[in-house]
Amino acid sequence: MNSTDFLARNFKDIHDLAEMFPQTRRDFIKRLGGGIVIFVVLADLAVAQEEGGGGRGRRPGYPADFNAFLRIAEDGRVTAYTGKIEMGQGPITSLPQMLAEELDAPLDTVDIVMGDTELCPWDMGTFGSMTTRFFGPALRAAGAEARAVLLDLAAGKLGVPRTQLIAKDGAIFDPQDKSRRVTYGELAKGQKIARQVTVKPGLKDFSQFTVMGKPQLRRDARDKVTGRAHYTGDIRVPDMLYAKVLKPVAHGATLKSVATTAAEGVPGVKVIHEGDFVAVLHPLPDVAEQAMLKVQAEFDPPASNVDDKNIFDHLLSVAPPAQVVAQGGDLDAGRQRAAKQFAATYLNSYVAHAAMETHTALAHLEGDRITVWASTQNPFGAHGEIARAIGFPSDKVRVITPYVGGGFGGKTFNLQAVQAARLAKLTGRPVQVMWDREEEFFHDTFRPAAIVKIASGIDRAGRMAFWDYAEYYAGERGAQQFYTVPDHRTAAHGGGWRGPEGSHPFGTGAWRAPGNNTNTFARESHIDMMAAGAGLDPVEFRLQNLRDERMIRVLKAAADRFGWQPAKAPSQRGFGVACGIDAGTYVAAIAEVAVDPKTGKVRVKRVVCAQDMGIVVNPEGARIQMEGCITMGLGYCLTEEIRFKGGKVLDTNFDTYELPRFSWVPQIETVLVEHNELSPQGGGEPAIILMGALVANGIFDATGARLLQLPMTPGRILNAMRKG
Repeated sequence: MNSTDFLARNFKDIHDLAEMFPQTRRDFIKRLGGGIVIFVVLADLAVAQEEGGGGRGRRPGYPADFNAFLRIAEDGRVTAYTGKIEMGQGPITSLPQMLAEELDAPLDTVDIVMGDTELCPWDMGTFGSMTTRFFGPALRAAGAEARAVLLDLAAGKLGVPRTQLIAKDGAIFDPQDKSRRVTYGELAKGQKIARQVTVKPGLKDFSQFTVMGKPQLRRDARDKVTGRAHYTGDIRVPDMLYAKVLKPVAHGATLKSVATTAAEGVPGVKVIHEGDFVAVLHPLPDVAEQAMLKVQAEFDPPASNVDDKNIFDHLLSVAPPAQVVAQGGDLDAGRQRAAKQFAATYLNSYVAHAAMETHTALAHLEGDRITVWASTQNPFGAHGEIARAIGFPSDKVRVITPYVGGGFGGKTFNLQAVQAARLAKLTGRPVQVMWDREEEFFHDTFRPAAIVKIASGIDRAGRMAFWDYAEYYAGERGAQQFYTVPDHRTAAHGGGWRGPEGSHPFGTGAWRAPGNNTNTFARESHIDMMAAGAGLDPVEFRLQNLRDERMIRVLKAAADRFGWQPAKAPSQRGFGVACGIDAGTYVAAIAEVAVDPKTGKVRVKRVVCAQDMGIVVNPEGARIQMEGCITMGLGYCLTEEIRFKGGKVLDTNFDTYELPRFSWVPQIETVLVEHNELSPQGGGEPAIILMGALVANGIFDATGARLLQLPMTPGRILNAMRKG
């Protein structure tokens, strides 16, 4: 089954689901027919992914059966199966590149099936920039093992010693007599070979690469720009209903009463009322929406005086004790040694994920089985949530993930899929739930409001003497600093982005590089403050306090491309600098900004970003990710901020919640710093972590005003300029 067949079977009109369900994985293998199937069991992959997930103790461990598998069919096509999903970050292209490389197969013969809980091995989810770092090695191992199996088969078929054969472009041949040649498809014909890899095979050195490291246009690009790509909201099945689910007026509100008589009077409308779960369904989505407006509901909201103005005082008042995550030397001794000290508190507000595609799911019940197509970053998590909600055995639930229209961490929770499954069970008909923008804002798990307090000092030579860092509610990702400072401590309050009960008035969750945006904004703003206090150029100050060769290399690469000329800030040039580490990738950037002194509006004119991400699988995809990070990062820098009162979210659409616009996009230049001795690292999030400090430092260089709160709205900038 190639990619086209998979799309056709799963994303379009579905009439008979029963034949799609194998009873067991053994049945599935039987259903595949002939060919060669390779399973990979790599224990260190499980460990790496668990560590990469960080703090998700509620998640199950990695399965003991296998991590990845692929199949070589009798027509020579190769298919990889993965629980990862495609939401715009590019693994639909880069993962086949990795497999084609190790298998010595043409890239256009490699297909990939993603995010189908029936067909793919269990996976924790697609987040944390873990796909390339942790799943990539397993897939490469499967490719290397498959290549070894094919060489063995070819040796027997051609009567040539295995060591004499060469694999290339989907075929194996004897270089001494090229007429002795056999294709992968011919070797797979009539075979039923299942091989399990338990020992990590040798992978190619980067000097042998012919597919990895070469720029490839995204294989989903044409489908997405022509409208052929199907998302969950595009899927139709016979007899389906569209549902609108009653939403509380505020988080924590309880339903006191509800009247549905008027809605029930709309022809064709079906009303479901089970406890506080109220839904209106109709074969046409607009009729269901209009009928929901006729539902009269009264809620009892919780008493709360917390709002977006006093949230930081509230969070500090209920903050749990600190947990030290890094320390060294003696802070008191460092303070004594410091010739100059600095102290500041940095704030960021709640931020929405605001993905282009809202949460959507279609649930189809057939007999004792249910299939749910869902826009999710976490298909196996959705699988478990659905099974528990409707009381089905897990083997009777299947989740299929079509293309996902952006997630950014917000689609790791699957309420819409649970709603659709419950309604399908209650009505006996296929049901689609597609949240509108107001529902999306209400149910979102925002990036948490957070506070960072930093005290620091420098000695008379401009070297860092001490560093005392405390973050509240952001999470510790990116909190550990990488500068050379003898006496330091980094502490975390709040246990990650969720915080203890009673801290946040609504749900909070992972938002791109969770915690690292907040921590990098605070750290790199503070470093800039110290550089100015030392009377040193901000690039020079950083280099003077760095010993990490990777960081020095990316900072110099960014400065070289930018054409950096040293000057003490504020130089009135509007140049900002920032460095950071995320997902194993080192990143540095320099920006030029302009500030309108009358309005306080900022225009980011140019950004140069340099990134060391180890081996770059697809340079074109990596640059696209960097450009996307820089563009999206403008939002949390300049405008994005959730306003609320108690549990009521006041921003419900993009008329008041302003996202970056194309007219804002600066000139972007990307630099991929070569580091082929290091395995591929994460590339989906590193560049975005810099944007807060990058723009804040540019504003300081332009105006002398130091911004301590995100977003840096015109009002906050003018206020900072007035204070000097």
